[in-house]
Amino acid sequence: MQSILGEAVVQLNTDFWRGYFSDNQRDRAEPDWHAPVTVPQSARAALFQSLREFQLGDGGGPASLIAFNAERFRCQSSDIQSIVDSWFNEEKEHSRLLGGLLQRFGVEPIHSHWSFSLFCTLRKTLGVSFELQILTLTELVSTSYYSVLRCHCMDKAVRDVCALILRDEYGHVRFHNARLAEQYAKQGGVRRAYWRLQFWLCGYAAATVLWSSHGKCIRQLGGTTGEFYRNVTHQIKAFISSLDHSLTQESPSGGNTSEGLKYG
Repeated sequence: MQSILGEAVVQLNTDFWRGYFSDNQRDRAEPDWHAPVTVPQSARAALFQSLREFQLGDGGGPASLIAFNAERFRCQSSDIQSIVDSWFNEEKEHSRLLGGLLQRFGVEPIHSHWSFSLFCTLRKTLGVSFELQILTLTELVSTSYYSVLRCHCMDKAVRDVCALILRDEYGHVRFHNARLAEQYAKQGGVRRAYWRLQFWLCGYAAATVLWSSHGKCIRQLGGTTGEFYRNVTHQIKAFISSLDHSLTQESPSGGNTSEGLKYG
């Protein structure tokens, strides 16, 4: 299955992104693992299960591109391979952080889940263009999850982990925006409109899958369905607005101004 925008990296400033991922490893304070646990008893079971599923998905599984034709994307240059490796290394770091929370709460991790198995199957079989899109959308809706979780969970360690993951996710979203900008600009107006429509629809589908598994956790902490979907809408709108802005602007990232945008 081919995405309208394909997967080629055109005019991406690889020097910028190699430097970005390197710089992002600096000044990362470790969460306060020994802070008192302040998660309400009524919300603990749902939170622990949510964290277990995210720990599996955020680098706990195959932390790489796994589509049958993924090498077509990775092998464009050694710089692209390096950037992709850095991106997935940050995902593995998220798995470590979430594992730290599970250990703190005395909760065993999980090693499989039906939703994660389905997610990986789709990534493998539908091609790297689709895989990159589904991973981009996962970054966007996960950003909404961690934003709402950090807002409603007052536990110090949980908030620290959310802050570190959000720091990375904002960068990942910016990277994908820069990656798509040149291809987006080359499409005609009708094709861009069609791409935006399918991106919105796929984004809400991804959000609904996430909410079906993790909504109970957020609700028991005091969040709402509407709050989550408003955040998802903001994330997708900001992403597409940045692509539209890239039609007339340039930046060090290689064709757009996503480095200056806030996705939070």
